Order: sequence, then C-alpha cells, then structure tokens
Amino acid sequence: MRIAVCDDDKAAREHIVSLIKEQEGIAEIVTFASGEEMLKAEEDFDITFLDVEMKKVSGLDVARQIRRKQEKEGRAKCIIIFVTGYEKYVYDAFDVSAFQYLIKPLKKEKFAAVFGRAWKEASAMQEQGKQYLFVKNAGVQKKVYLKDIFYIESAGRKVTIHTKTGDLETYGKMYEWEQAAGGGFYRCHRCYLVNMEKIASYGTDMIEVVNGDKLLLAQKKYSDFIKRYMNYAKNGGIVNV
Repeated sequence: MRIAVCDDDKAAREHIVSLIKEQEGIAEIVTFASGEEMLKAEEDFDITFLDVEMKKVSGLDVARQIRRKQEKEGRAKCIIIFVTGYEKYVYDAFDVSAFQYLIKPLKKEKFAAVFGRAWKEASAMQEQGKQYLFVKNAGVQKKVYLKDIFYIESAGRKVTIHTKTGDLETYGKMYEWEQAAGGGFYRCHRCYLVNMEKIASYGTDMIEVVNGDKLLLAQKKYSDFIKRYMNYAKNGGIVNV
C-alpha cells in the first residue's frame, strides 16, 4: 500500500505519518512539503492525505489535477483525505470526491476510524485489480481484468464487454457472465451487468458509469440495487458516486 502525505507544515506531516504507522506499519509512506512537489513527482498512491491550505498550489488544486489525470486515463479514483484547520472547505471537498475531511488538531480515535475505512477500501481496490475473466474474442482467449470492465451488455447470445481499452464481442448467457464476474457486479437489467466500482451516478431508472454511458435500471430492481450497492460500499467497495 502506497500512501502520500502532502502538507507544507513539517510538524503536521510528521504527526500524520506517526498516526499512520500506529495503524499500519507495513505501508510505504511518501511525504511532500508542497503541492507543487507532489504534482511534479507524478506518482500514484492508494491513499493521499492533503492539507487544504498550502502556498501556491492548494490541496484542492492538487486533488483536482489528480482526478483529471485519473479520468483521462480511465483509472479508478484513489482515496483522498483532506486535512485542515478550517471547516469552510468541506463542501469543496465533495467536488473532488474526497473520502473524508479531517479537522486539525487531529484526534487519534477519529483518525484511526477514518484510516481504517480507507485502508479497507484501498485493499478492495488492490484485490479487484488481481481478478480477471477469460474472454474469447475473434477466436482468441483474452485475459480481461475486472477493474478494467465498465459493464457487460447482451443482445441475445451476443455479449459485449465494455472496457477502458475498448469493446470486446463474444458470446454466452448473461447469467453465466454474472456468476463469473462475482459480487462486485450487479445485474441492473436483463441486458446489462454493471461493475459497481464504475458507477458514477444513478436514479430510479438509470445508472451512469464513469465512461459516460447510461444503462437501464429495471424499475422492479431499484430497491434491491440500492440495498446491494449500500452493502457493497459498507464492505469496502470502491465508490465513485
């Protein structure tokens, strides 16, 4: 697990690092003394702690650039936790899908609870990153990682796997793909099987995935979907809504 701590206050950086080490001694922690330094490094992290009010480049600006890069590359959103002495920025944190907003001075119990949930979700991301399906496309068996699938669509026996690198056409029964994909996917309609990690928003009859596509949500499945999605999130699932 790679964790970044970005704060222009040395004492604050060291305090966050000490709190992390109390929870997980095996984590790789990288510290940055400014937003510019972190952006220049162009490194990827599982969990990032950002001070909101830093000189020149604020934590909010750093988070925005991180999110733009992830969206451009079609990658899952990393976990961002803001740390600040002011509550006035809490609503700005929603704009960049922040995981949590911690107020200084940090309370050990609160930090431990938030970090524990963040670690659990980051671990789920890593675990899904190892899982895959074999898809027969154009006569060739291809290995497709679940983390790269937006959704699976069926039209009769024909099945299309929509991924971040393009669409793969194959054949099969939808319930077989549903079982193969596992609990991180939801059959929202007879024609669609959505990766819950890739859900960007949802309504009573529609689910939008992070690539912009909109899928039908069967009316009779709405209540079950909400229950499943909440359980998925509660158990450490990756949430982009």
